[in-house]
Amino acid sequence: MEARRQIIEQDIESAIYSRNDALPTLRELGPPDLVHLIKQTVKSQGRQSGVYHHVTGVDASSSASLAAYINTLTQLSSDKSQKVVSGIYCCYNAFSRLDMRVEVKIPGGVESYCIDERGDKRVASDSLWLETFLCGVLRAYSYADDGSGDTIKKIIAVRRFDPITSTEVEHKFLDAAERLFFKGWQLGSDPEIQVPNLVSNHLTTGLLNYIYTTGRYTSGQNLFEKLRSRDNEISSLLARVLISGDEEVRGVRVLKEAIEDLPMDYSLLDCQATFLQNKGNLEWALPLAQRAVTAAPSEFGTWAKLAEIYVGLEQWDLALLTLNSCPMFTYQDKDAPRMPEPYRVLLPVLPDTQLDEIDESQGYDTELIHPSLRKLNAAGYKGTFLKAYSLLTDITAKIGWDQLLRIRSQVFVMEEEYRSEKQTVGSQPTPSRNASTVALRGTPSPGTNGEAHNSNAEEEVQAESNSAPPPTTGSVTAVEPDTATNGDILNGEQSIEKPEHTVASEEVKSGNETPDPSHTNYTQFQHKRLCERWLDNLFMVLYEDLRIYTIWRTDMARAKADASTKSASPTANSTYQKSAEEWDILGELAERLHHFPEAVEAYQSCLRVRFSPKAMKAVVKLWEDEKRSENVLQGMIRLIAWQYRWYSEFSPALLRTIRKLIEEEGAVKVRSIVQATSLPQPVLDLTHRYVELCATFRSSGSDG
Repeated sequence: MEARRQIIEQDIESAIYSRNDALPTLRELGPPDLVHLIKQTVKSQGRQSGVYHHVTGVDASSSASLAAYINTLTQLSSDKSQKVVSGIYCCYNAFSRLDMRVEVKIPGGVESYCIDERGDKRVASDSLWLETFLCGVLRAYSYADDGSGDTIKKIIAVRRFDPITSTEVEHKFLDAAERLFFKGWQLGSDPEIQVPNLVSNHLTTGLLNYIYTTGRYTSGQNLFEKLRSRDNEISSLLARVLISGDEEVRGVRVLKEAIEDLPMDYSLLDCQATFLQNKGNLEWALPLAQRAVTAAPSEFGTWAKLAEIYVGLEQWDLALLTLNSCPMFTYQDKDAPRMPEPYRVLLPVLPDTQLDEIDESQGYDTELIHPSLRKLNAAGYKGTFLKAYSLLTDITAKIGWDQLLRIRSQVFVMEEEYRSEKQTVGSQPTPSRNASTVALRGTPSPGTNGEAHNSNAEEEVQAESNSAPPPTTGSVTAVEPDTATNGDILNGEQSIEKPEHTVASEEVKSGNETPDPSHTNYTQFQHKRLCERWLDNLFMVLYEDLRIYTIWRTDMARAKADASTKSASPTANSTYQKSAEEWDILGELAERLHHFPEAVEAYQSCLRVRFSPKAMKAVVKLWEDEKRSENVLQGMIRLIAWQYRWYSEFSPALLRTIRKLIEEEGAVKVRSIVQATSLPQPVLDLTHRYVELCATFRSSGSDG
């Protein structure tokens, strides 16, 4: 354990007690596995200490495999002053809501049992171990880092192993998934899913993630073919795998047959709409997305897909109205361990990962970050709010901030015009229709017949948008006529207009209440809708992002201009200095706003100061798009070494990138490029392991 991260407890077994207390609060897949050891000094027989760490990816198919892991820890320890006298391996079974335990006494025997939410001991049966094995594999993928390092930084002392390293283990995994597939909804789902179901849950997410990562499309097709014979709803999963595996004709045929049988299954409709969207046939995708909303109006994903298609069709008003109708859910993070304050934390550097470049990334000093960059709320968005914000920024990048504000004022009731109209019509006679009823009618509901341009709801919204008068000089948006509207906010002299709030729904009485005579005859906004408060807040957050982005680009342009007057070959960084932490934040900011060249520029500036996995991953993505294989591999070597530095031996995102490189260039060329790199051989061997794993699964290109 000397070369393995570990946490020393203040009180022996306090980590076990904390895990016991947390069992009733676990909601989904559960936390990473907990490994707890009790060590005893060799000279002083009575002095003991407790150490622990977390782990994912260990084979949890039986008590013997977990006991074997504990035994490897005792054999690897090079600390001769202490010896391990006992160990406990805790692995959560999310199907049965039990914590499986394997207790090893050294010397002595092995005892396996499970603990329920009340803390009572129960017998560990074979069926429980099958469930535990499957949960262990799903957790390994769920808690894996995407290469950016964000997941690694959330929970300390987690060792991450690849749970499936051979075709034999794959067969065992897929067999367990088949046997437990119809219980998958019990595991919960991604935060964007309102209600877990047969095809949208953590089990299906893990299966698809495994298939896409390893390229084992044939194995996935065989699994879903067998399951489809029991429930046709699973056809959506089969179609996704077929399309991803370059069998689009079969995938489309499966979708056609399934939709004929289940015409209102939103998973099938969403899959077909996504396929058509990726093919650029947005007019065909639109009626499918509308029908999916009708089939599942409480699901965020169906509304978000419809909004995406409206954005692609450049129907900005309908995109905003659809976005306003999205059901938003409170973000529920993964089950994370809540452990007591440790006595000491040991994070030794593994010899294989010693590389000067990545060792410099250990420090992250928040004092070096400008206060304005610390307050960007959009950086903390997750789940449905992250997706909604991404859609809003996508619209802004395409049409510009000023045009977005114009459309916003045309489709939503603005606070200023509401108050102005309220004052001017207070003494007028009461008509039969009040503003509350009109404003609260809701957003357009897609027609059930799936027709894109014959939908009454769409025609109604378009008519309302067209009939709404443009904002006057004193309206909320009050846009300067000479500002840019193309979304390319690079000229620092252009100001960002701060949006005013829309009217709050609390200020407008609902239609089933007694009409207030002072709230009637609001002709200024009789065809408008109430903007949801969360969407109104997104506009304010977007304004702050744009303001900081504009200041940054203005300063950069000024620095380049100053440098050009002093040198024939200017470089912006010579006169424009930022800390690595600030460059990281600016890169993330530009990426959020869909200004990808500027994001890469910031990330590259960060890498010139200090290594950052997030920055390197973004630059590698650019190199991938530009087909610069050698550069991609250089970046991958450093990312993989950084992952190993923090005890993560498995990252699906990095494995997927290596696999795609092998498909394009061939394994021989990839190995040659890696080996020709002038870095320590142990560091290069870490990348070779990913290449060998692709060969194990016989990925395309691994033979040559």
